[in-house]
Amino acid sequence: MKNLFEPDRSAELQQRLAQLRPDSERQWGKMTPSQMLVHCSLAMEAALGDRTPPRMFIGRIVGGMVKRSVVGDDKPMGRNAPTAPFLVVRDQPEFEAQRTRMSALVNRFAQGGPKACTSHPHTFFGPMSPDEWAILMYKHADHHLRQFGV
Repeated sequence: MKNLFEPDRSAELQQRLAQLRPDSERQWGKMTPSQMLVHCSLAMEAALGDRTPPRMFIGRIVGGMVKRSVVGDDKPMGRNAPTAPFLVVRDQPEFEAQRTRMSALVNRFAQGGPKACTSHPHTFFGPMSPDEWAILMYKHADHHLRQFGV
């Protein structure tokens, strides 16, 4: 499965980030490109252990079952899925600074390998192995880059 530990996947995301523009038109959802970059960066920081959001109640009930369907294959993530509260971005951050931040986080995750992943449970899915984090981080970034046509 495609994952962010693969050098080709990291390079692919970097190329797609370079193609993203502040005025890239969204195909679905409500976020702007700069909000999406912050959203993805926050998720990546959680995967790296920089942020430790609490478990969501609903995730404790169904998270494990849903996790298998998300990280169990290469099928892209579906549109308009609910988002954890800590990933909601309301302001309009400066685009270029956020693209630089996201690019650095992709590199840090990819180069850090399994040892860089947190042992803190995912806010919805619960406990995650480094391989599951790597699949999820690739799929999440891919999902949002597709949201803006890149």
